Amino acid sequence: MQETPPSNVPPLVLASASPGRLQLLEAAGLAPDVVAPGAIDERPLPGELPAALVRRLALAKAERTAREHAAAFVLGADTVVAAGRRILPKTDDSDQARRCLELLSGRRHRVLTAIAVIAPKRPAAVRLVCSTVAFKRLAAGEIAWYLASGEWRGKAGAYAIQGRAARFVRWLSGSYSNVVGLPLFETVALLEGLGFPVWTERRRGREDER
Repeated sequence: MQETPPSNVPPLVLASASPGRLQLLEAAGLAPDVVAPGAIDERPLPGELPAALVRRLALAKAERTAREHAAAFVLGADTVVAAGRRILPKTDDSDQARRCLELLSGRRHRVLTAIAVIAPKRPAAVRLVCSTVAFKRLAAGEIAWYLASGEWRGKAGAYAIQGRAARFVRWLSGSYSNVVGLPLFETVALLEGLGFPVWTERRRGREDER
C-alpha cells in the first residue's frame, strides 16, 4: 500500500525527459512526483554562446511545464558540451558522433548545465554550472568501439561519462554529476533556497506524462 505524503510537502515536477537526470534525483532522495518534459525547440539562436543557450533552454522547459503545474516546484535543466565557443550537438547518427569524438580527442572541453526552478508564487531562479573534462587521445579503434556500443545516441557531445566513455576521461575539474546532466549540489541548494523541503522523506508515487 502506497504511503500518503504529508499534506504540506509540495510536489516536485521534473521538466526533462533525460533518464540520467531522473536517476540522479532518485539517487539523491529527491525523486520527482511527476516527469513532464515540455517540448521546445532546442536549436541555438544565431551567434548564441553555450552559457546563454543552456540558460534559455532550462528556463523555457521549466516555464512550459509550470503552466500546467502551478502548485508545484518545477525543475528544468539543459546541458551542452562546448569546445571553445562551439556547441556540440546531441548526436543522432554515427557520422556526427564520430566527428564529435574526433574533436574531443586529446583535448579539454566544457560541460555546461543550467538548472531552472519555478516555485509557487515565486520568480524563477536559474543557476549555471560548468565542469571541464579532458579526454585522452583516442585511437581510431577506440572511437569505432565506442560507436558500436550505441551509447552516444542522443547524448550531448556524443558521450555518456557514466558509461563506457569513462575510459576516455583522463581529468575532470568540477561537478561529476553536472557532466552526467544535473549538478546535484547546486540543484539541492537552489531548491532549498526557494523553500522546497529537501530533507523531508519522500515516498510519493511518480507520474510520467511523457
